[in-house]
Formats: sequence, C-alpha cells, structure tokens
Amino acid sequence: MPSNLLRIPWFPRPPLIRRSRQVIGALTRHGLGWLVTRMEDSGAGGAQALRRIIKQNGRTQAEEFVEMLVELGPTFIKFGQALSARADLLPPDYIEALNTLQDLVPPLPFEKMRAVLCEELGKDVDQLFAELDPNPIASASIGQVYAARMWGGDEVVVKIIRPDAEASIEQDLEILTDGADWAAQHTALGQLYDLPVLVEEFAHTIRAELDYIREGRNADTFRKNFADDANIYIPVIYWDHTTRRVITLERVSGIKINDLAAMDAAGIDRRKVAENLMHFALRQIFEFRMYHADPHPGNFFVQPDSSLAVVDFGMVGRLNEHTKRTFLGIAQAIDRNDSDLLVDQLLEAGIYTRGVDRRNFARDLERLLDSLSGAAIRDLSASKVVKDFMSIILRHGLQLPGELVAMTRAVTISEGTGTLLYPEFNLFSFAAPYLRDFWKAERSPGVILPRAATAAIDGLEIGLDLPRKAQRILAQMEQGKFEVNLNKRELDELVGKLQSMTNRMTLGMILSAVIIALALVMVVYRSEAWQTIGNFIFGFALISSILFGGWLVWSIIRSGRP
Repeated sequence: MPSNLLRIPWFPRPPLIRRSRQVIGALTRHGLGWLVTRMEDSGAGGAQALRRIIKQNGRTQAEEFVEMLVELGPTFIKFGQALSARADLLPPDYIEALNTLQDLVPPLPFEKMRAVLCEELGKDVDQLFAELDPNPIASASIGQVYAARMWGGDEVVVKIIRPDAEASIEQDLEILTDGADWAAQHTALGQLYDLPVLVEEFAHTIRAELDYIREGRNADTFRKNFADDANIYIPVIYWDHTTRRVITLERVSGIKINDLAAMDAAGIDRRKVAENLMHFALRQIFEFRMYHADPHPGNFFVQPDSSLAVVDFGMVGRLNEHTKRTFLGIAQAIDRNDSDLLVDQLLEAGIYTRGVDRRNFARDLERLLDSLSGAAIRDLSASKVVKDFMSIILRHGLQLPGELVAMTRAVTISEGTGTLLYPEFNLFSFAAPYLRDFWKAERSPGVILPRAATAAIDGLEIGLDLPRKAQRILAQMEQGKFEVNLNKRELDELVGKLQSMTNRMTLGMILSAVIIALALVMVVYRSEAWQTIGNFIFGFALISSILFGGWLVWSIIRSGRP
C-alpha cells in the first residue's frame, strides 16, 4: 500500500513510518519547517512570501538545507545534486551550497558485494575473473566499482549495485513523492512550483541509474555514434558479464581532465583537450540528439594525444523532436533579438507557471537580449548568460522543463571545464559552426518537405471531417445536449475559499445566536427545581460558546485574512 506522508488518514508500513519521522525530524532540527508551512493562498501572495523567506534567511538556510540532505542519506544527497542544476528554482546561495554535495559513502564489505555479483552472474568470482581486487576503487550510494582482469587478459572495471540500494531508494522516493503531492496542495513552495513533476523527473533519473543494462546500451550507442571520431573513445561493454545489477566494462586509463599539472608535465596541449571536450558536448547534442547528462571531470580521461576517453553513461538525456524545435525557436528569437518570440518559445517549451506577467517577463528578456547584442562574442560566456537568464526565471516564479535544464547544464559544465583547461576558450565562437550546420539541417528540404506533406495530409483529413463534425455539434446544440468541459481546478479552489468564508460567517452567526439565546434563557428561566442544574448547564454552554468563538477568531487571524 502506498504511503500518504503528511496526510490523514496515514497508514504506511512501519519502516516507512520510521523513515518519514526521520525526514520530518530533520526538517525540524535544521529549522526548515517553513518548507511545509501551510499557506492556502495560491496567488502572488504565497509566491512573494516564499521568496521573502528564502531571501531573508540567505546562506544560513542554504547551509542548513545541505546539512539536512547529508543527514538524510544517499537518496537525498542525489536529490540535492539534481537540485544544484535548478537555478530556475533556487537562489544562487542555495545552488552554491548544493554544489558542495558529494555522493561518497563508506564501502560495504566485499563479501556482501560478492554475493550480489555471484547471484547476478550465476558463477563464483574465481570462475568469472582471473583476478578481482576486493578493495573498491570507488564507492557511491548506488554501487561500488572494482578493478578486475578477465581470463583473456583484458583489464576491466566491475560496477555492482549495493544490496540495500534499491529498497532504500524506493522508500525515500515514496516519501518524496507523497511529500511533493502534499506540498503541492498545502504549502507556498508547492503553489509556486510543480514539485510532483520535479520529483518524478528525479525518480526517473535515479531509477535509470539502478539499471546497468540501460547504462550498457547507452554506452554502446555512444560508441557507435563516435566510432569514426579519433578524438573520443568510449569503453567496450562485456555483455557476458553484465546484468541489471552488475556491469563489466573496459578499463580506461589516462589523466583526469581537471588535473592540469599532470597534463602540463606530460606535455599535453590543454587547448586541444578543451576543444575535444566541447566537440564531444556539441556533436552529441546537435548531431546525435543524445547527450551525456553528467559530464563532471571524473568521467573524462585525457590520453597522450589529447583525445578523451569518456565513462559512466548512467545519466543520458535525449533531445526529442518537440525540444529540438523549441531549441531552434529559442535560438531564432535570440538571433532576431525578439523578446516576444522568445517568451512564446519558452512557454511552448513547457515552462510551468500559475500565472506570469507576460509584459514584465518580456521586458526583462528584452533587457537581457540587449545586453547580449551589445557585447562582442569573445566576451560572452554561456555560464554567465545562463545565470542571468535563470535569475529572470527565478524572479518571475517560473519553472523550466527538466530536459531543457539538463541539456543546458551539460553544456555549461563542459564550458566551465573547457575554460579551466584554456582560459581563453570561448564557447560561442566554437559552437557557431555546429549551430549553423544544425540549423541548416533542420531547415533543409529533406526535413521540411516531409513535415509539410504530413501537415497537409492532416489538414486535408480535418477539412474532410469538418462538415460532419460541425453538423453533429449543431444537432447537439439544437437538442440541448451540447456540453463544454472546462479545467475547473482553479475554479474549485475559488469555490473552496468562498465555501470556507461562508462557513465561518455561518458559524459566527450561529455562535452569536447561541450566546444571546443562552443569556436570555438564564434571565427568564426561574424554575426552583432545576435552578442548580440549569445554571450549571447554561454556564457550561456559555463558556463553551465563548471558547469556540475564541478558537474561530484565532483560526481567522492565523489564516492571514482577519
């Protein structure tokens, strides 16, 4: 039975009860109770109040938030890492604090990991590998990584999912999902952002990381895509030694891409490395529309010829047709310096908002575009542009679609690493040819004509069906059977508020009548036989009415609408 965190009735399983209490206790200990503060106002007031809370508490609250995530363990740490990319949702202090999170946990004893390995592959370790070092070379919340050697002599690494990882992550995801659903209806945070979608995106990502079959297929796809590219190398997957919970892949060596001293000592051209990194980032997006969504430095190894070996394909993003066209529209709006078109394209991309002041939003975007058009391309930084854009999104209480955030994050992280390698590196200059080729390809007759033909056929079918459908609608209208279905969510909220206000007015009127009636009865009623008990009953009723009236007044004041 799914849990119903923070909802009544609440009958979750005992382990989930304990974990839920830990989460709520951590919120309280770190002074983050405002995250679940009830605020029924779904309008601008709730959003403004939330922004004031975040702004006033500043860095201290950001640090407390990060400490709470660390205290709650691996799933919440990974959730914090996912939030570190959401500059559209959180202020810079929070993003900076979240970027310090590391998914490092003490390793489990090898015997426990060995049991998983043998269970998955159906053989003992000695039969599977000529040699396997029991000391892990890396340990994270999901799995541990071991160095091994195949019987044929190939050097490999073996990644094994921790035996407790899946159950623990699923339990925490259940709590996060229920908490997001509750917050969406009862808190200022939930009224400003689409928290259920945010948690759903995170759940999809982390569940994908729990499936090594998917990771292996992603690696094979990248290996095929870059098979003709001498600057990029993707390791081989050993499918005979790979299952959903175990993956065996070729071990690659090299210098970590952020080890500048080692590259200089080896005489490696850092500028060439930076260009190869951005070549990998841009080609995968613009040519293959499938990109490495976690391009942190630990996943890149520099070879002696400045080429790159890339590992870890657990997090992979895809540029679907809708996102691709939206991206082109955004690029077109920026190229034309057209803020209105940019607003249209961003809304088309699926920005979540409960109401946006389009005029002010377009004005802020126009100022940003003006600042870009007045700068030389060599002075532009993608990270700075994205930061300014995200500050506008945050100021207007908007929420970007997850796939757009993930793609932007992949590019800006790659740019940051490229700038570290070669400070004069400029992404906009380097990316211009890729963007031009991408633009030409998407506007070529070979792409446009099939889309136009499909649109023409769809339009023709609609035109052929239109008279019959119109006749059916008119007949329903004549018979009084025509119905219009509306999305009544906001209307329900308004009706609920009116009903709550009416209930309070009714309770107040009843309370006043009861108090007056009691007072009159106590004056008029003089029966000697029932005087003692009557005084007691009337006195008790009067005091109860006064207490009830006090509670009603307090509830009105507490709601923020006295």
